[in-house]
Amino acid sequence: MKWVSIAVQAKTQEDFTLLTKLLAGLGFGKGELERYPHLRLQSFTPTGSVLEVVHRKTERGHPDLELMISDPDTAADVLKRMGLEILDDQSGPDPRHSIRSFGVRLPGGTKVFVTGVRTSVAAERANAGLAGALNAKGKRFAIVVSRFNSFITERLLAGAIDGLARCGGAYDVEIVRVPGSFEIPSAARTLAETKKYDAIICIGCLLRGDTAHYDVIVNEVTRGIGQSAQETGVPHAFGVLTCDTLEQAIDRAGLKMGNKGFEAALAAVEMASLTSDLRPRTPDPGRATSGRRPSRQGRSKKQSAKRNSAR
Repeated sequence: MKWVSIAVQAKTQEDFTLLTKLLAGLGFGKGELERYPHLRLQSFTPTGSVLEVVHRKTERGHPDLELMISDPDTAADVLKRMGLEILDDQSGPDPRHSIRSFGVRLPGGTKVFVTGVRTSVAAERANAGLAGALNAKGKRFAIVVSRFNSFITERLLAGAIDGLARCGGAYDVEIVRVPGSFEIPSAARTLAETKKYDAIICIGCLLRGDTAHYDVIVNEVTRGIGQSAQETGVPHAFGVLTCDTLEQAIDRAGLKMGNKGFEAALAAVEMASLTSDLRPRTPDPGRATSGRRPSRQGRSKKQSAKRNSAR
């Protein structure tokens, strides 16, 4: 198993709305709101997540949602601004305590327990790095998928679309099909050169045979995709399976090794976000020239024109 989705049950509609605002206020990436006849579902994508199994020796009322976060003091301020009452604040705002834990009860009875380790601002800035967000809203993606070994590539394609959907980006996707994996770099480069897409997802499946053909194709596909990404500046996510057997490919197309198409989609979303943050902003041409004094040559031409007109 490569990924897991954890569901939290809100006891009332009011708690559902308030809980989604609470998680968004704490910095969770908000996905698309899904509406069904009998329920509503709001997905969130944290920047980092850990699944923990806990056995407590002392009994405690189990909350409906338990969060461990990196900055409990800021979280407490966010909850107070939302009008929620902080309960059972074990250490309070005293910075001498390295850990702060507290609870919140929503109006409908949903219980939220928050705990976290305090970090200084200086340490946070020292360890902070620029990273892309798993948020595909407002971005456009293209998927190049090989028809050869379609039994595998169609599963990878479904996983890629699922990954984009979970990041809010499944509504503006261009799917381009090519005969085989060897044709993927050419199609990907053509799409990247249009500058219409924030990232390209390359999907294919190569299985080793009895000849050296496999090695030749693998090297050319890998080199071509990497070269296209470097020369066009558009991120390319590598979702081409290179397996010795069909069983290995099946395991990587949705079974015990996960779905590499899904992973490629998440990589494309993160790199598209990171690339947009790293690109320098284009200066305003009008602002760049405003207030600039004319050159000496330009001033001399204006002065000579004035003298000629006076004559």
